[in-house]
Amino acid sequence: MSDYQMGAIESRFADIIWQNEPITAAELAKRSEALLGWKKTTSYTVLKRLCEKGIFRNEKGEVSSLLSRQEFYARQSERFVDETFGGSLPAFLAAFTARKSLTDEEAAYLRRLVDSHEERKE
Repeated sequence: MSDYQMGAIESRFADIIWQNEPITAAELAKRSEALLGWKKTTSYTVLKRLCEKGIFRNEKGEVSSLLSRQEFYARQSERFVDETFGGSLPAFLAAFTARKSLTDEEAAYLRRLVDSHEERKE
């Protein structure tokens, strides 16, 4: 359960699971064919790989997640900040806002997050 990375196509496949779980492997293959143009074998191969990564499980033909979509992307974001900015969230935000301004709503949301964090510390 250590490699939480997915490519763009794997992410689209994962979204099918997250939106429909629990889902049978057969139904997942049908939806993957319709939405991604995949053959059944491709679906099963990608599913096996994502199960080996610890993101999903396939028990007796029923597929469900071990990580929610939100938890997966939170971990992926943490990893990015750790690897790229030495784990510094302020350094990430400084780099992010250097090219893209925050909206008033985004800035207010970040203030609420910081305030909430400080209240929990007290």
